[in-house]
Amino acid sequence: MLKLQTELEGKHAYFGHVREKFSDLGYDLGGNWEYDRGSFDAILSCNGGETIYIRVPFTVLKGALDNYDAWIKFETPFVIKHVVNIGLEKDEHSLLTASGFNQFQDPVELDGKLKQKSKWEEAGEKAVKRIIGYVNDGLSAS
Repeated sequence: MLKLQTELEGKHAYFGHVREKFSDLGYDLGGNWEYDRGSFDAILSCNGGETIYIRVPFTVLKGALDNYDAWIKFETPFVIKHVVNIGLEKDEHSLLTASGFNQFQDPVELDGKLKQKSKWEEAGEKAVKRIIGYVNDGLSAS
């Protein structure tokens, strides 16, 4: 995991407003969200079974995450690498792996080591600057 130092950390916004903006930029609400926290995730690079993501975590300060007007605070964005086995497996999901990818498969490396850290730090910071430029009207300082 590579933490990024950006201007987004500590900013506040309404969840519904920024969710629409993040979606426009190719981000999805991370699958590990709870009513009091979550993250927006996007793919920076995908090569074979190796995927590098940018994750923008946030906490809910007021309301619940499933409400448009939930008030959120952004935390430190980071870049993470997941590595999955793209070969065929002989298990209960073998029909799902016939295409070479099993969506239920655990990553071989959940938090794989990032090579070329400066490259991914720059790519992550550039992605966050793009977010700030696009959603700036909905952000407020802490």
